[in-house]
Amino acid sequence: MPIKAVLFDLFDTLLPVNGGDAFYEPALQKLHEILLGQGVKVSFEEFRQAYFEVRDKIYMETASTLEEPHFKVRISRTLKKLGYDFDVSHPVVAEGAKAFAEEFKRYIMLDDETVEVLRKLHGKYKLGIVSNISIPELAWELLEKFDLKKYFDTIIISGDINTRKPHPKIFEEALKSLGVKAYETLFVGDTLSTDIKGAKNVGMYTVLIKRTDSSKALFWSSKEKTQIQPDKVITSLKEILELLKEWQL
Repeated sequence: MPIKAVLFDLFDTLLPVNGGDAFYEPALQKLHEILLGQGVKVSFEEFRQAYFEVRDKIYMETASTLEEPHFKVRISRTLKKLGYDFDVSHPVVAEGAKAFAEEFKRYIMLDDETVEVLRKLHGKYKLGIVSNISIPELAWELLEKFDLKKYFDTIIISGDINTRKPHPKIFEEALKSLGVKAYETLFVGDTLSTDIKGAKNVGMYTVLIKRTDSSKALFWSSKEKTQIQPDKVITSLKEILELLKEWQL
């Protein structure tokens, strides 16, 4: 069956994140600075500890449902843990989330091959993005910044629909939007446990992009190799073009 649609993960697939998780500490510091300016009198160390406790608890709470609460929920809960009652709609919480996102944005790059690949696929295939991020506004801003929106027929962000990969719902949402079947669709992503596992579970063909300098290579464990096998592994986006030629025969 010929491939009719190609879906992409966003971060570390189309848009590499420089330094892996190196952004996290400075982004938290920017968030903390905003809170200090709004009268939240706690040290960064105290804030950082409370934040990670809250974040990890949210991950545990949503491990089975794969819900994706907005990042502002983490901030609100962290502040409540520290004795400050700001709900998710409070301007202080919104400003904190924006500060975190702005710092994160500084670490995001456009892969050298992204635009060329999208140009060559656009018009020949239905194209989409399925991305996990709890600050969906950031994903949309980056797509505008790099002028990528015009290539895609659907863009599904986990924070917009409160569901994250590998839940089947987020993949099925993309398929429904494109009007294609799973077996007519190729998914390209960089993470076995979310991208490849989730896409395979709904019946898509899968390609894992495994750049030699990617920190995600650390998650390429022998256990995952036996349990989650992509149909193909590539090291650069341009390889997708040749793969699609092969699969269309």
